[in-house]
Amino acid sequence: MRVLLVLGTSAGGVGRHVQGLAGLLAGAGHHVLVACPAAVAAAFDLDEHATVVPVELSDRPHPLRDALAVRDLAALTRGADVVHAHGLRAGGIAVLATTRSRTPLVTTLHNAAPSGAVTGSVYAALERVVARGSDLVLGVSADLVTRMDRLGARRTGPAVVPAPPGRLPSADRYAVHAGLGLDARTSLGVVLARLAPQKGLDLLLDAHRDLVDLDLVTVVAGDGPMREHLQHRIDTEALPVRLLGRRADIPDLLAAADVVISSAIWEGQPVGLQEALHAGAAIVATDVGGTAAVVGDAAVLVPGGDAVSLSRAIRDVVCHGGVRDNLRSKAVERAGELPTDADALAAAVAAYALVGARD
Repeated sequence: MRVLLVLGTSAGGVGRHVQGLAGLLAGAGHHVLVACPAAVAAAFDLDEHATVVPVELSDRPHPLRDALAVRDLAALTRGADVVHAHGLRAGGIAVLATTRSRTPLVTTLHNAAPSGAVTGSVYAALERVVARGSDLVLGVSADLVTRMDRLGARRTGPAVVPAPPGRLPSADRYAVHAGLGLDARTSLGVVLARLAPQKGLDLLLDAHRDLVDLDLVTVVAGDGPMREHLQHRIDTEALPVRLLGRRADIPDLLAAADVVISSAIWEGQPVGLQEALHAGAAIVATDVGGTAAVVGDAAVLVPGGDAVSLSRAIRDVVCHGGVRDNLRSKAVERAGELPTDADALAAAVAAYALVGARD
């Protein structure tokens, strides 16, 4: 089968997913072509398993660049058995590009559309284009699938994204605490998150205002545009939270954690929580997007945006060893149920067959 994968600007999860999918498809004997910005292809080594054709798909609408992208992509679709676009912007361009060729189009949505008065209306229109112009729309969370159904999509379904493999720690709890300058008796909270609005880190800080009486320090592994704002709040309010920046010792942090926290406003299939499950961590998370579908009963879930509930759940896990042990046991069990590479490949091939792609 000749598969054309379409990807726009990506700095993280979507690019890694396409990288993995390209490798799986190529390994199964399919011919894979990836149309994406040159910088994205280089960042994710997409030419390792596929033929890459540079097509400039920016993260924001631009009439001239988008018209050129549609033209370039249209030429590529004529030689493909199926087009698989990743992301709302890529899906919209792919809908226009496949109009004449009538090559089957599958679009996978990895994120909720941006909100806001102007931006929200633009992306709402783009959602309608993708819903009605794709032969199949897949969503990484149930709310995305429901929205596409409401917008009139022909076919919808859940996207199967393989979980990252578990990684063993190289340092024990005492070494991690020492490296962070913490007493061995101090409880450790761990957050894996980009410092961006979607991750709800202001909510995390709000929750920690009610935790200053505990011998607890929460560390955030990740970087992003909100770093200065968050550090100012941490310093001003004397909160027990540290911003560590990017870290190479994630397995060590997760293994040493008394609690792993996600305060996100929205998530699809959160990789950080999948890693936490593999590490057998005790998890507290906001019940948003696809989080519950990922963690099952192996986490304490609290309403999104509720700092009081988040604070109480963290306190419960930190202060009660029985609660922690129960969550850790459930995490190990849940990790064994996460989707594998084989699951993702089978789901992709089934999706292509559903829209009429020839094998």
